[in-house]
Amino acid sequence: MPEFTLRKTMLFVEDIHHDGGPAPDLPRRRAAIAALVRNPFAGGYTDDLQSAMDDLKPLGLSMTERLIDAMGGAEGIDGYGKAAMCGEDGELEHTALWHVPGGYAMRARLGEAKAIVPSAMKQGGPGSRIDVPLGHINAAYVRSHFDAMEVGLPDGPRRDELLFVLAMSRGGRIHDRMGGLRVEDVTGGDGLR
Repeated sequence: MPEFTLRKTMLFVEDIHHDGGPAPDLPRRRAAIAALVRNPFAGGYTDDLQSAMDDLKPLGLSMTERLIDAMGGAEGIDGYGKAAMCGEDGELEHTALWHVPGGYAMRARLGEAKAIVPSAMKQGGPGSRIDVPLGHINAAYVRSHFDAMEVGLPDGPRRDELLFVLAMSRGGRIHDRMGGLRVEDVTGGDGLR
């Protein structure tokens, strides 16, 4: 069993009160949680990585709980996304370890979430930033929720670390007006519409 030793976590909470035009009735909240862990696969090639996803499930669940708390509770959360970054001695496939533990933790905790969790992966070093894509939790075609939240930590990921990120939002972009499927028209049957 690989050891993903947790070095630190960081929460980011953003309340958008204005974005040109008239001020919204309520600010839009976006939040993300990032975790830096030791990458047990750094510096070498390991053929079987998939089984290690199970080892990360407790981290995904605890990060999800903390993120929901930062959002002020699960009610009204209608957007989510995830991202991962490996340090210099890692490989991009190591970031794919986050697909199941990150995505399924949020989907399970948010209940009826049917849409795939948007994802981004990259390699970088300390201070590197990553744009965490956001999408509607029940219908991937809801354009008002196409968004991203930039996240990064000044001291990671180090050469032998992985940065795992989860993000959530409440409401679409302020003044969205690009058409497409509207939230009130979502059927939620297939995760697309």
